[in-house]
Amino acid sequence: MDLRRRAFGLALGIVLALMFLVGNYWLLFLDSQGDFFSKFSSFFFGYSFSWLGALIGSFWSFVYGFFIGVALAWLYNIISRMIYRNI
Repeated sequence: MDLRRRAFGLALGIVLALMFLVGNYWLLFLDSQGDFFSKFSSFFFGYSFSWLGALIGSFWSFVYGFFIGVALAWLYNIISRMIYRNI
């Protein structure tokens, strides 16, 4: 059985975006310095540890998660076909 690449990509993108958004908002709510999340600004264009930056970061998390999910589903389908070819 093959995984649907777009569906898996959307699922992973949504999960990563929600995790990033909730984690960022939680630390902002607790008045944290955001040392961990501030490091994401080096590869999330436009991200900063702020309320608006959390939305920008969650968008980029969704994009990265989507492409990683598509790649993982594609790789799973290839390996699954190789293993279960003779069955």
